[in-house]
Amino acid sequence: MLCAPAVVLALLAPGCGGDDDGGSGGGEEIAQKTNFPSASGKTLAQLRKGLGAGPVLAPTVSILNPGENRYGFALFDRARKQLSADEAALYIAPSGGGPAAGPYYASAESLTVAAPYQSQTVQNDPDTARSIYVARVPLKKAGNYEVMGVVKRDGRLIATDPHPAQVTEDDPVPAVGERAPRIDTPTVESVGGDAKKIDTRVPPGTMHEDNLAEVVGKRPVLLLFATPALCQSRVCGPVVDIAEQTKATHKGDTAFIHMEIYNENELEKGFRPQVAAYKLPTEPWAFAIDRNGKVAARIEGAYSGHELDEAVKAAEEAK
Repeated sequence: MLCAPAVVLALLAPGCGGDDDGGSGGGEEIAQKTNFPSASGKTLAQLRKGLGAGPVLAPTVSILNPGENRYGFALFDRARKQLSADEAALYIAPSGGGPAAGPYYASAESLTVAAPYQSQTVQNDPDTARSIYVARVPLKKAGNYEVMGVVKRDGRLIATDPHPAQVTEDDPVPAVGERAPRIDTPTVESVGGDAKKIDTRVPPGTMHEDNLAEVVGKRPVLLLFATPALCQSRVCGPVVDIAEQTKATHKGDTAFIHMEIYNENELEKGFRPQVAAYKLPTEPWAFAIDRNGKVAARIEGAYSGHELDEAVKAAEEAK
């Protein structure tokens, strides 16, 4: 079954299935170099010595490749309350105790939107995610690694338990620079005007006007795979709302397309063929596709309005 990354799922909801003013400004880099020790070739265990026991690190990504990676994550205290205002950084090391690298400083990214774009799906869910952290982490080669978060809270540094991470060159999901699979995506017209058949958001969104197969290679496209009502990681509702806000305030000619995950919006009926065509191991995923039909940017998991704006810009400015 398609799932959100395991730790986020375990913290926010049992099983798999389907904090700010609501603006879409840039993320605030809240970790400062002076606040975190240099790895200096130490192991993660050595770095943890002298640090207090910290929150739980919950990645929002599952696919990591050699090179620079966007590593989205959330932090939760032991009572499962999400943290969002603490300075944070990441350290990474090969599994088994090799030398660590870092710190890689995190920025806080909001998942909230202005009131006109907030769905009832999100508004009525007290457990919905409101923010994430994002760090840029360079990974030299494929292999098994561990990621540790260090947080400055109440004037002291505390550390998460290391979380496993697999870096692989065998990435089945369409990558930046590759041609996006040309798939038919349902539209309101194709379902006789009943948007509820192709959208679990309440109310249904506006991103069902274009069929990807008819616009890809002609216009930039933002293609979003997500299921607001069935995504129990509690991030699909917010990212669809963010895409709705971006679409409403965007001035370019990008086509915005929201693609649901499950046939007839029922878990028991399996994945829609469009999901299989993109070989998605998790959801949500956003793909910004340029006018030539190639992926210009992709984002796994939760993202902010700022991040989505940058992805759309990459697609529109691609040559």
